[in-house]
Amino acid sequence: MSGRTAAVAKAPEPARTGAGTNPGAAGGAPRPAGGPRAKLPGLAAAAAGVALAWAVHRLLPGVPMLTAAVVAGVVAAHVPRLRTVVRGAARPGLTYAGKRLMRVGVVLLGLSVGLDDIAGLGWETVAMVVCTVAATFAGTVWLGRRLGLPGDQPLLIATGYSICGASAVGAMSDVSGSEEEDVATAVAMVTLCGTLAIVVLPLLHGPLGLDATQFGRWVGAGVHDVGQVVATAQTAGPTALREAVLVKLMRVAMLAPLVASVGLALRRRRREDAARAADGTGGDIGARDVRAGGRTPIVPLFVVGFLVMVAMRSTGLVPHSALDLAHHAQELLLAAALVGLGSAVHLPSLVRDGGRVAALGLCSWIVIAGVSYGGVLLTT
Repeated sequence: MSGRTAAVAKAPEPARTGAGTNPGAAGGAPRPAGGPRAKLPGLAAAAAGVALAWAVHRLLPGVPMLTAAVVAGVVAAHVPRLRTVVRGAARPGLTYAGKRLMRVGVVLLGLSVGLDDIAGLGWETVAMVVCTVAATFAGTVWLGRRLGLPGDQPLLIATGYSICGASAVGAMSDVSGSEEEDVATAVAMVTLCGTLAIVVLPLLHGPLGLDATQFGRWVGAGVHDVGQVVATAQTAGPTALREAVLVKLMRVAMLAPLVASVGLALRRRRREDAARAADGTGGDIGARDVRAGGRTPIVPLFVVGFLVMVAMRSTGLVPHSALDLAHHAQELLLAAALVGLGSAVHLPSLVRDGGRVAALGLCSWIVIAGVSYGGVLLTT
């Protein structure tokens, strides 16, 4: 098979019917097919997926709501009757949820990070987390390129594994201008491995000889999504849970500098490609670069918002009631976004061509678990 094989189902072209026009409008002017009304079915589907994910989490507290949200989206995309809606009328709204609502959720995620909490970890633990993130990100990108993975899959998978799972994938995809199929593949992989961690890591707690503090820090440094960290660490008690959450929030705080660094590198590369193309010495600017106008943002606006929220939390002036409200809103928004991203996964294609992706995910998982384990032993 030549070229890329799509990992997501392509939505059919919307029919030119009443869904895309408004004959009753003045002058009978057609309403854009991508207008607010076209997004309503998909947003309703995302809301239904969030409600289902919440119910699953309430019935099975060990299953994080965000993980259940991804699974709900994937299932909806493959159930015979639902998939017709998911790939048709609901596609604009689900895509909107996966992109726009993800940004708002990432902004609110900043309110969970306090600089005083991070400073309280000590410089040794901070250095351990930074080294773990750097080794995981660089190693995953390098191995993904060596495996020949297409598009931005190595970059997105590396970001998800090294920072905070699907939320980080969504943030990075906004800077890189990644295609939906690459985003969906990365989200599916980091969600799968993060879910496996909930089962595997507690089984290693005793054999590895870790006390509660060490196990919590290992989980915080090595598991992807915040909900998955909580579900894994709570098996070892409140001390492990507290340490895991603090270390995990340190990783979340690294989202902004990582995204900014990649944005700066992409801007420089595209500028060089444009210069070579103008000189006739090479430099192929792809369609995605043309759409972006060669102006990759160094720091997207929503990442700036994330930093503002971190600063606000660090002042200590935000009341606990507001923080609790923001936390619940963040979970709901990210869950809706993950329903949208999960609905873009096409399992037959992923299974058929996902061997290299699975190999990269497994290797990356081993790297982050191994480096973080060594770092915890050295710093505690």
